[in-house]
Amino acid sequence: MIEEANSKMEKEGPEASMLPSGKPPPQTSEGAKTPQYLITLAATMAAFAGGNVIGWSAPALPYLEAPDSPLPVTSHESSWIGSLLAIGAFIGALPAGPVADYFGRKITVISLAAPILISWIMIYFASSVYIIYIARLIGGFGIGAICTTVPMYVSEIAEASIRGTLCSAFQLMLVCGILYTYILGAIVSYNLLPIVCGIIPLIFIAAFFKAPETPAYLLKKDQRQRAENALVTLRGTQYNVFKELHALENDLNQDTGSKPSFVKAAMKRASLLALVICLGLMLFQQLSGINIVIFYTGNIFKDAGSTLDPALATIFVGLAQVVSTVVSGILIDKAGRKILLQVSASIMCICLLVLGWYFHIKEKGGDTASISLLPLLSVVLYILVFAIGFGPIPWMMTGEILPSEIKGVATGIAVALNWCLAFTVTKSFSTLIETMGAAKTYWLFGFICLIGFLFSTFVVIETKGKSLAEIQNELSGKKSDEQRRNQMI
Repeated sequence: MIEEANSKMEKEGPEASMLPSGKPPPQTSEGAKTPQYLITLAATMAAFAGGNVIGWSAPALPYLEAPDSPLPVTSHESSWIGSLLAIGAFIGALPAGPVADYFGRKITVISLAAPILISWIMIYFASSVYIIYIARLIGGFGIGAICTTVPMYVSEIAEASIRGTLCSAFQLMLVCGILYTYILGAIVSYNLLPIVCGIIPLIFIAAFFKAPETPAYLLKKDQRQRAENALVTLRGTQYNVFKELHALENDLNQDTGSKPSFVKAAMKRASLLALVICLGLMLFQQLSGINIVIFYTGNIFKDAGSTLDPALATIFVGLAQVVSTVVSGILIDKAGRKILLQVSASIMCICLLVLGWYFHIKEKGGDTASISLLPLLSVVLYILVFAIGFGPIPWMMTGEILPSEIKGVATGIAVALNWCLAFTVTKSFSTLIETMGAAKTYWLFGFICLIGFLFSTFVVIETKGKSLAEIQNELSGKKSDEQRRNQMI
């Protein structure tokens, strides 16, 4: 569909935007939305492919750990199969931003189909656990780079009025990719699973191949005509592209000159505040305990007396994430980012405190029969509210608020921190349970969610409906033209 839109524009040329009278059509301040939705869908197919890689271990590890497995692995080896993904993602995130700054967002994103595809080929032909280790490391590398570059690309092509919705598509496609693997893992054989997952990167390449480069990147490389063409592709022929081009150029002109080092550029007020917000959101996303809650879901379901099959329980959790992320995409440009983060953090805190209370009673030998459904309800509600706030919004705001002069490197650092924390929390979970007990462990993460609520309230800025230039003005303490007009009135 992207190719069709591009070819139509090439054939029709400038005269296509003329009325029968020979006059140009009226210019609108709002661009066409359909091209932006379609191109975002194509770009976030990379996130869907990454979700496949993340979700693979849930159906695959029980098969590999089975006594009759043709490729038997120990529980220790299984933990490394999961952990190496996070290590690979940490490694992949760091260079991805600078590479995207040098070669371009589009070419970097589309090249990331390669490590994902290679990882599936290696898993399919794996004859030892060490080949699976390498495959997970390579797949993780691709995921880390995807998490860095896709939100960057989407935030730079999106119009301010729908940027929140479009940026939330990254998290939606990621969890859809995980759910896809969960469902297929319960249906198809172990050997067929990497084949049906390996098809996705190929679909992504075909869908994204004709997508435009971001206008902001093209202007940064002094390619104004290509930037104008990209905006026409994204917004339609009746959109006043010159106003947006002018705003982007003004923003970039502030960054031109002697090209300060990353450290020097990061010390500016706008850059420093943006870094604090991005790194803080990534920190609280992982320290909210999302990975340990999902990791411990099977045990919690058992404690609740559920007879649900573990594979179905996993699918149920994945479905809950997808539904909530859809709700988040609908609300995010209406309610705003801050309120969703506040709701998410506060309810997650309550859920974890309740979960800790349940395990406290259980550890003391109390009767939990009358509250056996409490952990199940807590986990489901926790996952639902995570997916409307702290799931998608940290990725989105990383693309929204970082200034262009530090965006590449800073995004890589933020994503690397996210995956480093994911690895640390997952690996330390069993140690925390052994040393502190389940109750205190969940209370600890609940307390961190409370701090996340305070951070969202007093540090995070609202970006709903604001252009990228307006966001930078707010971060730097400048007043926008609209704010000045309101004060004069």
